[in-house]
Parts: sequence; C-alpha cells; structure tokens
Amino acid sequence: MPKQSPEERRRNFLEVALGYSEEQAIEEANRCLECKKPRCMEGCPVGVDIPHFIKAIREGEMWNAVRTIKSKNSLPGICGRVCPQEVQCESRCVLGKKGAPLAIGRLERFAADWEARCGLLKKCASDPDAENEDAPSAKVQPPTGKKVAVVGAGPAGLTCAADLALRGHKVTIFEALHDAGGVLIYGIPEFRLPKKIVRSEVDYVKTLGVNFELDAVVGRLVQVDELLKTGFDAVFLGIGAGAPRFLNIPGENLNGVYSANEYLTRVNLMKAYKFPKYDTPIRQGRKVAVVGGGNVAMDAARCAVRLGADEVHVVYRRSEAEMPARLEEIENAKEEGVIFDFLTNPTRFVADDRGRVAGMEVVNMVLGEPDDSGRRRPVADLGSEHVMDVDTVIIAVGTTPNPLLPANTPGLETTRWGTLVVDDDGRTTREGVWAGGDITTGGATVISAMGAGKKAAEDIDRWLREDGSWNR
Repeated sequence: MPKQSPEERRRNFLEVALGYSEEQAIEEANRCLECKKPRCMEGCPVGVDIPHFIKAIREGEMWNAVRTIKSKNSLPGICGRVCPQEVQCESRCVLGKKGAPLAIGRLERFAADWEARCGLLKKCASDPDAENEDAPSAKVQPPTGKKVAVVGAGPAGLTCAADLALRGHKVTIFEALHDAGGVLIYGIPEFRLPKKIVRSEVDYVKTLGVNFELDAVVGRLVQVDELLKTGFDAVFLGIGAGAPRFLNIPGENLNGVYSANEYLTRVNLMKAYKFPKYDTPIRQGRKVAVVGGGNVAMDAARCAVRLGADEVHVVYRRSEAEMPARLEEIENAKEEGVIFDFLTNPTRFVADDRGRVAGMEVVNMVLGEPDDSGRRRPVADLGSEHVMDVDTVIIAVGTTPNPLLPANTPGLETTRWGTLVVDDDGRTTREGVWAGGDITTGGATVISAMGAGKKAAEDIDRWLREDGSWNR
C-alpha cells in the first residue's frame, strides 16, 4: 500500500496509507485463486461475500463490489482501514501459506473509496442498475411499524441501526457526544481513520432512514425504561467501554498524566492539535511516555510525535512478541521514531515543585510462566528500579464500561468487570433490551463490535416480527 514517508507524516495528521489506484486494486484482486471452498469468509465477523466482491473488482465492476460489501457491511471505508484483517479473513487465505495473503482489507477500502470518489449514493455511468440519484446500495424493506432505540453511535450501534433500518424498522440512535461515530470519531487518529470517512458512512446510515439524537445521554437525560414506555418496541445498547483504566500507583494524579481516552479525545474529536485555532488545549510534551502495548498506545504515541515531542517512548511490561497492537501500527510507530522500552513497568510518578510530572520510576521485568491470556506473565526484577526523564505520560492500559447506564436500568445483570451479561444473540437479562460490542466484551476490535451489532439486529428483527417469548 502506498503511504506517506515517515519524514512527511511525522509533521502532519493526514492519512498515512494512501490507498490503491484502480490499476493496483485490479492487479491485487487478480491474485485471488477463486477457491471452491473459500475459507476467507469464515474469518469475517459480519459475513461479507469476499470472493464475490473480489471478483467484481477484478472484472472492473466496482458498483457490484460496493453492493456486495454493503449488503453485509454498512461501514466498509472504516473496516478497510482499522480492522485487523491479518488475524481474520486474511489469516484464512490460502495464498498466505506460501507468501502474502490477498490484501482483502485494502481491497475493501478501495471499493469504499471508489464509491466516495464516484459520489456517495449518486448515479454513476458504470452503475446501470441505479434507478435514481439517491438510490442506496442496499434496498430498504417496507415499513414494519416497529420502532427501535439504539444507544450509542459507535460501530456496534451504527451496524445494528443500519441492519434494522434495512429490514423496515424505524430506528433512532441516541448518542451522548455531539458527533456520531463513537470510538471511531474520538479514539482513532485522523492519520489512521480520517473523520470525513466516518462522517460519510454515518451519512449513509442516515440515508437508510435512521434518525440521530446527539448530546443525548441515556441513563441520565432519559432512561431505558422511558424509551420502552414511550413508543420504542426494543432497545439496543452499544455504548462501548469508555471509562479508562489506570495503574493505581503513586503520583498518577499529577498534572501531565493523561488517560489515553482523554488525550485522544482532545486530539481527535476536539482538535487540540490545532490549538489555539480550536479552544481545546493539550500539553505538547518534549519527553513523552505512553504506557501500554495495544493499538490505543500506538495511536497516542504517534499523536505525540506529530505534536512535536523530542522523544516518545512506549513503555510495555512484556516483550514485543506479546504486544497486542497490529504489526502494521508497530512498524509505522518505529518508522516515525517512537522508542520502545520492552519489559519495563512503571512503579510511581515523580513530581516537580509545581506538582507536574517530571519523571517516571520504572522497574525491569522478566517473563515467567503463561497467565490466563496465554502470554508469559511479567515478573519484576527487584533492584532494577530507575527513573525515566519525562514531562508527559499517557496511560493506555485498557478501558471498562461506564457504569452509569447499567446502574440506572433495573434488570440489567453485569459481570464483575462491569460488562453486560448477554446470550449468543445479544439479549440481556432485561426483556426487550439487547447489547453488543465493548459494553459486553470489554475493549475489543471495531469489527467484532460490528459483528455483535449485526447478530443482535437479526434477533431483534426476528423477535419484533414473531412477537415471541423472551425466555426461549
């Protein structure tokens, strides 16, 4: 995939990966072996007909490729950029046994970007089946008269809402923030997922008839019970896991210590990187430490680079082999100059005379026996403590669900981690209420949240049409 050079992209927030040209996409699609039993589809949580859309690209039938994808996935421009295809569809590709698997994710992105270039939902000369200029890529079924409330405009909520709207139900999304997209809009940086892509795909969901209520905090301004009593036949909860986890070590409340949630929200949604043009300030540290090893840690570190830091360290208590971040993101961070301190764990933060963080004491780690995750457990090497010179620290060690909504919704059972208890179809312990995404799993991937939203939509549709018993 063509991309900006490290020297260029260190100084801007423009998208790093530049995308395939039509010639490159067709060339890549020609690598497909057209397997009689395509295993790639087994790895797609939303069930996209991968062989069919690849064949359409190979034959130059781009609208057919777009339609095929959107019949299962309403957010292809997003998925093509941020989904971990290397451990999902591409991991099943037969080509991967002897070389590089087919670049399914990049081809999905190409199809979505091709539609955007052609004009979102506009008639195109290569689309002979389009009946009018506003015809969506998927047909909406006749109205059912049923109404569904979707709480949260992240990947799970958007997918559930789109699928239900396509089935003819009237859907309203209630979003707590002033912009729709959830983690897609506040958590993932512009250089990895441009906001115009998210807004374009939100606009597509709107064309299906979905209504959006922004700045609407369900659990405070309105309760789930009220939604069910005021005309909604079902409720889907896709509020994510937006509460940050911390290390719970001395000095964590010092000025200059951020959660990754706050740091990335300020940078992405509130455009702090354009301060003072935008009012939201953020500390542009000279020596920055990011604690964690996932994609969020990579995002925060790469933002700090672009904000002008002299040094950015990713501090991770395990080795590189155990890092959960995508290999592509780790490689991009290294190319941009991020320094990785593996087998290193913070023990306390040191303050200056103004109450700001001025150092981070860390201890070296060694790997012991595997823990419940299958990764080797890190153990402190006592006596190896030392202080890193830093003026900004970003904690990126995971998230938990916000307890506000479950605490104000009688009948919703939660686990000891604060996630909602659901069955295989997303049904909660409260009749008429489904849930999916990070609110049920804890922090996970965009595509897994979309898969949960899709599965819940199927069950909601079935329940609304059959008016069956909740306790099956």
